[in-house]
Amino acid sequence: MKLYYAPGSCALASHIALEETGQPYAIDKLNVPTKTTETGEDFMQINPKGYVPTIQLDDGSYLTEGAVILQYVADQHPSANLAPAQGTMARYRLQEWLNFIGSEVHKTYSPLFNKAVAEDYKVIARTLLAKRLTHVETQLANQPYLMGDTFSIADAYLFTVLRWSERVNFDLNPFPNIQHYLTRIAARPAVQAAMKAEGLIP
Repeated sequence: MKLYYAPGSCALASHIALEETGQPYAIDKLNVPTKTTETGEDFMQINPKGYVPTIQLDDGSYLTEGAVILQYVADQHPSANLAPAQGTMARYRLQEWLNFIGSEVHKTYSPLFNKAVAEDYKVIARTLLAKRLTHVETQLANQPYLMGDTFSIADAYLFTVLRWSERVNFDLNPFPNIQHYLTRIAARPAVQAAMKAEGLIP
């Protein structure tokens, strides 16, 4: 399996999940402006949508979209305990979190990166983001991870997205539970390994 990524992008979540499995995999870094990879591939031929994450499966086919890749990785390696079994209510709760992170948190950060977005809209986005994170803060008040006592692919995704706060000057000080959560996840060996591989930490 090969992961196509851009350092610090949402592909970091997939990178963390792969590392958590303890199984071998390859990575190839995308040059976002040129849409070429570090090994010289034309990324638009790999994923015409033009963004990461994308994984190449062992049969040579490709799979895209972060939440789907996360579930695929978890399901291929059930012993890593990254997702509840399919068909269980716990699995639907996981999907509930993945959808909330993707549509309500991830996409609310997006305009904060865009220099073309008017500042008044960014104020709206920040207000909405604070509202969404208040829900997360409440959920983390009495449990270490989104799904309770067990780290899951939802945590890999949320951790990745929340790391963008510093880059867009979004203040996380009002969210102490989230701050502790980020520190706890950052200390996981698999997270450290994925971030080092992407050059995000020494």
